[in-house]
Amino acid sequence: MFNKNKNPLAKKREISDTNLLTIITISIFILMYVFAVVFLGSGFKKPQTFCNMLNANASLIIISCGLSLVMITGGIDISVGYMTCLVCMSCAVHLDESMKNGSLFGAIMIALMIGVLFGLVQGYLVAYLDIQPFIVTLAGMFFAKGMTTIVNASQFNVKNAVFDALRYTKILLPGIGSTNKKGVFVQAYVEPGVIIAIIVVAFMFCFLRWTKLGRSFYAVGGNKQSANMLGIDVKRTKFLSHFICSILAAIGAFVYFMHVGSGSPSHASGYEMNAIASSIIGGTMLTGGVGNILGTFFGVLSLATIKDIVASIGLDDPWWINITVALMICLFLVIQSVVLSRKNKDK
Repeated sequence: MFNKNKNPLAKKREISDTNLLTIITISIFILMYVFAVVFLGSGFKKPQTFCNMLNANASLIIISCGLSLVMITGGIDISVGYMTCLVCMSCAVHLDESMKNGSLFGAIMIALMIGVLFGLVQGYLVAYLDIQPFIVTLAGMFFAKGMTTIVNASQFNVKNAVFDALRYTKILLPGIGSTNKKGVFVQAYVEPGVIIAIIVVAFMFCFLRWTKLGRSFYAVGGNKQSANMLGIDVKRTKFLSHFICSILAAIGAFVYFMHVGSGSPSHASGYEMNAIASSIIGGTMLTGGVGNILGTFFGVLSLATIKDIVASIGLDDPWWINITVALMICLFLVIQSVVLSRKNKDK
């Protein structure tokens, strides 16, 4: 009787795998940042250092949220990097002063339209024609890369007064800052893109956690057959995951555009790999069914922190950063494997 009574507890603990991975990610991020503050000088002690991390990675946070959603359903999207590049170039050309009809609203609509088109096409091919997500989004990646060159093949800096006013807006954080060498208190600030990223994280977290549709993504990623037996439209759910991912990629791309203020075929190079890495570090499993948007948020911050730490100790060559990121991904894959084995033992 005693052993039988353990089964309900095992099932409850099984449901908490997502939360466990999220807690591990947050804990490792805190440990890394505390290590940086204690051992790597005063730079990490300044609140603006953390704010700059958010400023530089706001777009990646948004894109990673969308990619996590696709990965939760058991899919993948590797087109988000070059989609970002295409959005930046298209918006830059539209907003240039030589385009008399160019407007900030028009640029936002262009970004969203690109996201909608990619989402509709890729979502339909994956969900309703049952083509492998990797193949579909690989084609999307090459298409976006080619279209970027057609729009403009070189670096293109924006010259638009309205856009510049938005781009250089600083949202001051009351009471947060540091004293400079002259004894003057410098207030910390974030860019508008950070606020957008936080809103997206909050929305996606609530959407996945407390809505019926949000829970259906986990069900489809966990077991398609079981989800279908529960009355969930698997094809529709997979379609929506890719569609929402593309919309978030478009929003993240515009945030990236606000940060860099230009269009270039080299923009957001490797962004899709960084988004996948951030999702994995955040506890999203490639097998589907497990993931947490809050974990993804801290996954992006963990990835940015380890890069800054490596650069701070003098190993700022690209290969050292890549090796460190690879080791970090391997660490979290091992952690995920341990969590899975723990779940299997409970069964």
